[in-house]
Formats: sequence, C-alpha cells, structure tokens
Amino acid sequence: MSSLPNILTLSRIFAVPLLAFFLWWPDWQLGYLVGFVLYCVIALTDYLDGYLARAQGAVSKMGTFLDPIADKIMVAAVVLVLTAQGYLRGPYAGDVHVIAGLVILVREIAVSGLREFLGGIQVSVPVSRLAKWKTTFQLVSLGALILGGAINGPPCQAVGDMCQTLAQSWVHLIGLISLWAAAVLTCVTGWDYLRVGLKHMD
Repeated sequence: MSSLPNILTLSRIFAVPLLAFFLWWPDWQLGYLVGFVLYCVIALTDYLDGYLARAQGAVSKMGTFLDPIADKIMVAAVVLVLTAQGYLRGPYAGDVHVIAGLVILVREIAVSGLREFLGGIQVSVPVSRLAKWKTTFQLVSLGALILGGAINGPPCQAVGDMCQTLAQSWVHLIGLISLWAAAVLTCVTGWDYLRVGLKHMD
C-alpha cells in the first residue's frame, strides 16, 4: 500500500478537489492557469505510477484497483466542472459539445460495471491500442479546454452571447475537436468491451 506508485495514484485522487476549485470560477484566468499546471502534474503522475510499478515489479492489487478509479474521478470532475462553467460551449454549435462529454462519462460508467462483472468470472479485458488513443485525445482535450480558459477566459458567457473569434479561441477549438475524437473512440472501444462481455452473459 505504501509503495511509491500507490502514493502517486492516491495523490491524483486527492488533487482532484483542488483542481475543481481552481476551475470553479469561469472568469478567473489565473485559477485556470494554476489548474492547467495541476492538471499536467496529475497527468504526469498517471504515467509515472504505471511506469514505476512495472519497472520496480511493484504492481499491486491496490494499485490495479485505484489506478482506473483515479483516472475516472479526474475525467468526470473536469468534464462536469467545465460543462457547468460554460467551457463545453462552442462558438458554432453552442451546447451540443456537452453530448461528447456525456458520451465519455456514460462509457466510463458502463465499462467500469462491465469490468467488475468480467472480473467476477475471472475474465480480463486488455487495453487496446484504440483505447490508448481515446485516453490520449481525452487528456489533450481537457487540457486544451483548461488552457483556453487561462488564455482567454470562457468562450461564450451564455447562449446567444457574443463568442470569441476563431483567432482567439483556437486553443478552445482544439479542445472541443479532441473531445469529439475521444467521444467517437469511446463508442468504438466501448462496443469492443461490450462484445467481450456479451459472450460471457449467456
């Protein structure tokens, strides 16, 4: 339990409320800058805890249990806070981008339940290459949305308000495009997991 990889994983979980705090005020650009730095640190520890666990041969049951939970807690918290503060609102499609965030959250819940079911019957589902790409797009999208807040503030204060120009909001647009890419890959990989699960539900 006290191994460095597990400590790093726990630190990610405890850092999530602090990250949500810095993102809570949509016009607080300094807060979003600090939040972006914290988000990058959390993402780095996500890589480090897995790397150290494998390098040190310290892969533990606790780490295997906590690592995916830490990821899902961070993603869910950031998506929900950014949605509440208007950062999943775009200059061309309004609140439609919230659907991409919703797809990601639904998939995370569904796959967690499926993994729990499959674990109970001793069936493991390896992480596919597409799932890794999904995670990459997800990390880039949320990071870009936070960074956009640090640079320019919220893209649109409310539905119907004047939004930033394309030149101003390019970081935000990268975030939204990456979010949709993650949502599409989320559906593909979610279906892959579901197919494996259905084979064991007869």
